[in-house]
Amino acid sequence: MTDQPQPSQPSPPAQPSLPEPSHERTTNGVGPHPRPWPDDARLDTELLEHGDTRNVLDHYRYWSMEAIVADLDTRRHGFDVAIENWQHDLNIGSIVRSANAFLAGTVHIIGRRRWNRRGAMVTDRYQHVRNHPDVDAFLQAMRDEGRPVIAIDNTPGATMLESTELPERCVFLFGQEGPGLTDEAVAGADAHLEIAQYGSTRSINASAAAAIVMHSWIVQHAAPPPPSS
Repeated sequence: MTDQPQPSQPSPPAQPSLPEPSHERTTNGVGPHPRPWPDDARLDTELLEHGDTRNVLDHYRYWSMEAIVADLDTRRHGFDVAIENWQHDLNIGSIVRSANAFLAGTVHIIGRRRWNRRGAMVTDRYQHVRNHPDVDAFLQAMRDEGRPVIAIDNTPGATMLESTELPERCVFLFGQEGPGLTDEAVAGADAHLEIAQYGSTRSINASAAAAIVMHSWIVQHAAPPPPSS
């Protein structure tokens, strides 16, 4: 008895290619807006047509990026954030993300103009970012604006953050993961604070420290946030 040839099996249908993942996408997005569309100049026709998957509050669904920034600008807080950028530090993006969450005025990047944006999760699109070539240029710019510089680093001479009344208008200055702030930056600051720690490690992650400091300002000065939807 000979083997009978088996009928060939049809090839499985080709799977459609998926779009590249985007940090802007979220599972909380919404689909296309039903027509007729609202008569609102803040809305983006592309988003109305195709849906809005951005990681934004429900209040901002279908708004253009420019409209969101303009709205945030009406209520930004009195503190800025500055970061020394001498290395390719992944924490810079995370600090920018926290600055957006706590509605900082401006994020100042000191040193290299290019910085690692991955951790920002595109929140830098909604945040004012300003570059300064070096520490001297940054300190002079802050003096010209009358904005006190508060260095954050757990090095000798620092005062405890937890016992300090923070100015309503100021800029918090953070260093790189590992080396921390340069001596030049600490010496030129108007105040030098550190965060209380209770374990065995010498320091905490730079982006975590930035979030703690920004929230400390929020606790002292900010009103409750508007409704999320």
